[in-house]
Amino acid sequence: MAEVFRGFARDLAAGRRSWDVETSRFIAGQFDELASEWDATRATGRDDPLRDALDRGGPFPSGTCLELGSGTGLFTPLLGTVFPRVISVDLAEQMLHRAVGRSPLRVRADASALPAADARVAVIAAVDMLLFPAEFARVLAPDGVLLWINQLGEDGPLYLPADDVAAALPGHWQAVEAHAGWGSWAVLRRRAL
Repeated sequence: MAEVFRGFARDLAAGRRSWDVETSRFIAGQFDELASEWDATRATGRDDPLRDALDRGGPFPSGTCLELGSGTGLFTPLLGTVFPRVISVDLAEQMLHRAVGRSPLRVRADASALPAADARVAVIAAVDMLLFPAEFARVLAPDGVLLWINQLGEDGPLYLPADDVAAALPGHWQAVEAHAGWGSWAVLRRRAL
């Protein structure tokens, strides 16, 4: 099953598959159903890649961090130690309800059409998330950073290597990638020409 999801993630990032309302509703419904048991049975709890990225992937611009696919907010407190404002964004309403104690700022939204102004976001933190290249590039400030985290590395269901992420993003991007614990991380920045 993980290979099916990896194929879907690769095709979506490369523009070979479209994201539509039906797919969005299906994914939201799946995660709404899993929300009540997510922390106990589904969440890996492996924060090594994110922790390492925050320790070694900087410097990071100051400003708002959008935590995309935030789920129950397991990683929000860690992001809050580095960024002054973290907004947790998820497609699944029930996941956001479970994040109340961890994520003070929560928004239910589809990452393919973020409710954010152009070029205003300092950091996007995407932990085991689908990649919406044009939308991520649209909302990131010129010096903005994409934190691309795969908790389980190549075995993760939504794994994309940093080179694929950089190639999918519009414009020219450079990536620094590393492994930590079971997973991997990448920090992507626009490259000055």
